Amino acid sequence: MVKPGTLYQDLGTTIQKIATTNGCSVNRTYCGHGIGKLFHTAPNIPHYNKNKAKGIMRVGHVFTVEPMINLGKPQDVTWNDSWTAVTVDGMRSAQFEHTVLVTQTGCELLTARKDEPVMTWNKELLQR
Repeated sequence: MVKPGTLYQDLGTTIQKIATTNGCSVNRTYCGHGIGKLFHTAPNIPHYNKNKAKGIMRVGHVFTVEPMINLGKPQDVTWNDSWTAVTVDGMRSAQFEHTVLVTQTGCELLTARKDEPVMTWNKELLQR
């Protein structure tokens, strides 16, 4: 989906659809962002549906995708350390970040690591 001509807001629509289909919610506090001369720069890239992200992907754009996917409610609270974010309902959450470069033919995942195993979900390994 990351390729020249894609609307940035479409990322959020797709992420939200996949999350809700799997019984999860998407946090609205944090978003992806552009990478340029400044580390956190435009565009802001929300990871939820019906967002107001501006812009169209063009060759050479570099940005992050870093959704916070929750098992419960989408809202979060920040601890007194001003860094740690947790869900308001105490349910589990997962957050990751990847940096992507838009290329002529699609994209390159700049944060990919050689020979990194593909993560898969196995409900039998859930320790709750």
